[in-house]
Amino acid sequence: MTKTGNDVPVVIIGGGLTGLSAAVFLARHGVRATLLERHPDTSTHPKARAINPRTMELYRAVGLEERVQAGRSPISENTDLVHVETLAGQERVRMPSASPEDLARITPATWTFIDQNQLEPILREHAVKVGADVRFNTRVDAVAEHDDGVLVQAMDLSTGEPSELRAQYVIAADGSRSPVRRMLSIGSHGRGTLTNLISFFFEADLETALRGRRIVAAYVNNPEVRGTIIPLDNDRRWVINVSYFPERGQSAADFTHDRCVELVRAAVGVPDLPLKIDSVDTPAWDISARVADSFATRRVFIAGDAAHVMPPTGAFGASTGIQDAYNLAWKLGRVLAGNAGRGLLDSYDAERRPVAEETVRQAMLRFAVREGKGLDDVANELLDETTVTFGYCYTSGAFVPDPEGPDTLIENPDEPSGRPGSRAPHVLLRGPEGPVSTVDLIDGGFVLLADQAAEGWGRAAIKKATARGLRLAMHAVGEGSAFQDPDGLFRQRFGVSSGGAVLVRPDGFIAWRTSSGEVDDAAGDLTNALTSVLDLS
Repeated sequence: MTKTGNDVPVVIIGGGLTGLSAAVFLARHGVRATLLERHPDTSTHPKARAINPRTMELYRAVGLEERVQAGRSPISENTDLVHVETLAGQERVRMPSASPEDLARITPATWTFIDQNQLEPILREHAVKVGADVRFNTRVDAVAEHDDGVLVQAMDLSTGEPSELRAQYVIAADGSRSPVRRMLSIGSHGRGTLTNLISFFFEADLETALRGRRIVAAYVNNPEVRGTIIPLDNDRRWVINVSYFPERGQSAADFTHDRCVELVRAAVGVPDLPLKIDSVDTPAWDISARVADSFATRRVFIAGDAAHVMPPTGAFGASTGIQDAYNLAWKLGRVLAGNAGRGLLDSYDAERRPVAEETVRQAMLRFAVREGKGLDDVANELLDETTVTFGYCYTSGAFVPDPEGPDTLIENPDEPSGRPGSRAPHVLLRGPEGPVSTVDLIDGGFVLLADQAAEGWGRAAIKKATARGLRLAMHAVGEGSAFQDPDGLFRQRFGVSSGGAVLVRPDGFIAWRTSSGEVDDAAGDLTNALTSVLDLS
């Protein structure tokens, strides 16, 4: 392609949670992205309502944790996820959740309940602050790949003026019906549409029906209504998502004001419940389960709902998309800076697609309970939410596999292996300025977390890496080092002994490990591993 004044490194198509997060994450790696979103503004609907602790670790890394937590919804202290015949009636299933004490062993972060319409403006503001060019009310009409870049044709919907952008790479985060995915002829597979829904808001006093429960959501299933009641303010404002069935002749047009009143009363289980319907004009939507057949072409990467759609049961969807963006951002940053080969980008699909497949499967198992199955019916396959959130591992990709280690997709995050391809575990250390998590020692570059006895060869490795133009930081842990391990967990959780170390990628996943320093040239092995991971060999 001929270069013009409209040449940009990365175009992000889609300004939802995944796209806006991608703009923020890319800026951390020195990439000023251009984001195009067809809607005139960020979402006005709560939609996604919870961000899991792993994703909060990512926002923590870019300095947004406190800002996101400040926007928490009034239901932040709620804990109950229940399946009921009616809200006032029998409770069929109460989904288990991790206690704060359980989570604290695994992560320095917490679940954060923040509505999507509150989180998106925070991300948009920060993306602009860190240098992204964010253009709402801009529709993408065509995406064409070339050997040396991607041509993006767009239209400013406020003026009708067309424009062309020439990008080195494109991230398509344009939603479940992704026009870009269709333009590139990327198919998808899975169950497809599971149910069609209408959402509407209402006001009512449900204190008696709640019976003291602090619900995150109540999944209702009875002969009159199938849907979900969700609190908005923990007082009188609620949203209900109600399924309808086109195969039975039902449609969105059936949801008149009077019909909505009947459905709320049937869901709550109080036939004469006083209530006020706020609105019945919300567009219909659907719950689906699909995964794209590929997450990447040569220069276009699919992320978020464009890559994987899953039922909201489990609150995995938004966080999975944000984690896609985090995985991809550091790789694009290094390739665009000339510090990695293009082969590094191939690892995005290899790493993220298997995780998406398993996450969709876990969301489907939870959806089956919503549809009427008992918890015992799915218990053999169901993973707890903490394992889904933290226990996934990459089985192939940008790391040097441990020839003697396991290669399973899932491990228990409370008993981490420390193997390459897994998330670097959380261990609370005592640093020069007080307690610090190993998670917080990953500062956007490659970091060697080393047992104290590895400090000598670790410094030699830094010199070798620097000689090859590679940047590498090191933190030694143990007696006499800057970071003390008062609970004695570092070696255990990282799977190392005296003189051992792990190389951690910018996204917090382990790229290489030597269990001990008892090798001929640990420094040389590490430098070779770093070169291999970056596709520079």
